[in-house]
Amino acid sequence: MIGKLTGLLLEKNPPEVLLDCHGVGYEVLVPMSTFYNLPAVGEKISLLTQFIVREDAQLLYGFATHEERQAFRELIKISGVGPRTALAVLSGMGVGDLAQAVSLQEAGRLVKVPGIGKKTAERLLLELKGKLGADIGAKSQVVNDAQADILQALLALGYNDKEAASALKALPADVGVSEGIKLALKSLAK
Repeated sequence: MIGKLTGLLLEKNPPEVLLDCHGVGYEVLVPMSTFYNLPAVGEKISLLTQFIVREDAQLLYGFATHEERQAFRELIKISGVGPRTALAVLSGMGVGDLAQAVSLQEAGRLVKVPGIGKKTAERLLLELKGKLGADIGAKSQVVNDAQADILQALLALGYNDKEAASALKALPADVGVSEGIKLALKSLAK
């Protein structure tokens, strides 16, 4: 029903923002990935939205990109995953990270998101398989099996998704697993 809002940003209270669209104030819930990229209060913004009507509430969710909104829509289609859980998933990991976790079937990365247990993570992996890959998975940072193994090693060593992804970007495309891990650890030690 409401697909996009453009207006002045009046308030920022995570995860909610208040958006003034020609005198009408819309309360919009946004994932933290969108929230961190918002301009200062008083600036003009545009958000893609998803309007959800429940028995006891009408809620508006906002997203900075088409990919975020599409991932949100796929998440809420899954039985047992409501809008709040979907918002938590998108706040805990970027869309590219989610697509990567699904394509590599890494339940451990999803379990790190608050509110996601082992069973829910496994259900997400099963239900999302093949659904995020076409448009979102193409933007995933893992290019080959060696990089996937390097990423797994860095995550197992306790680095978070962002640190591991930035270390992967700095590596040559044709690097082997053991050499790649060494180079990634050196870049992360700086």
